[in-house]
Formats: sequence, structure tokens, C-alpha cells
Amino acid sequence: MQVIRGNIWDFHADGFPVVITTNCELNSKGEAIMGKGIALEAKRHFPGLPKMLGQHIKRFYSAVKYFPEFNLFIFPTKYNWREKSDLDLICESSIGLDHIVYQKFNVCNDSHFKKVYTVKPGCNNGQLNWEDVEEVLNRNLDKDRFIVVDN
Repeated sequence: MQVIRGNIWDFHADGFPVVITTNCELNSKGEAIMGKGIALEAKRHFPGLPKMLGQHIKRFYSAVKYFPEFNLFIFPTKYNWREKSDLDLICESSIGLDHIVYQKFNVCNDSHFKKVYTVKPGCNNGQLNWEDVEEVLNRNLDKDRFIVVDN
């Protein structure tokens, strides 16, 4: 898997889909809690996202989701915002992400999904070691399609 330096939002501005890591918890309004890291940045870029993601979490809890209106994939890494990320959940999310992108690119013939950019899931606020996460991602994601952006 290719790891590059940069700002993930630059790739988003160029029209590429990006992956936003999240937890699976809702606030009292039923909105997704997006209080740190790339999730907070996404919330600031797209104020309607927490409510939409909250509705998704209520129905599907920890499932990966693509929001075409924002060109974002939601990738759960932890169940509770207070806890460390969960490597098993990252494994589950990476399988789901690869499946969705495979369908969009190969089945739907959508070249928009030729490259997908992600942060290092679970490695900053999630407190996991990149080497452990990288092993899971390399096992489950198409190495030519997914690019990790490290800033």
C-alpha cells in the first residue's frame, strides 16, 4: 500500500473520494459524534454530515458507508469515541470499504473510484500502531487503488 505525505483534503478538492474514520456513537440529538481528527475536519467541511451519519448508524451501526453528496466514505474504527480504535473493527471496515469500491469501480464501471485516499485508520486518536493497521489494510484493500495520506 502506498503511503504519501500531504493533505487529504487536497485530493478531495481534486475530485477523489476520501475515507473519514469515525466511531459508532451518537449524541443526544441522534447525530454522529465527530469531535476529533479527520472526523472533526469533515464535520466542519460538511455541517450536514453528522446528522446523516447518525441516521446511518441508527440503522446499520458499524457499517462502512459512501456519501456521494460529499464524496466521502465513512470508516468506523472504534465503537465508543472515548476508547482506543478496535483492530477487528478496522478489519471489518476495510473489507466493507474494498467491497463497496470494487462494486462501484468494476461493476458500475465508475472510473471515479480509480483512486481512494485515506488517513491511517485508528492510528492518531485511536492510539493503534501503524504497523498493525497496515498489515490489516494490506490484507483487505486493493493496494493499487487505496492510498494512505500521512500529514
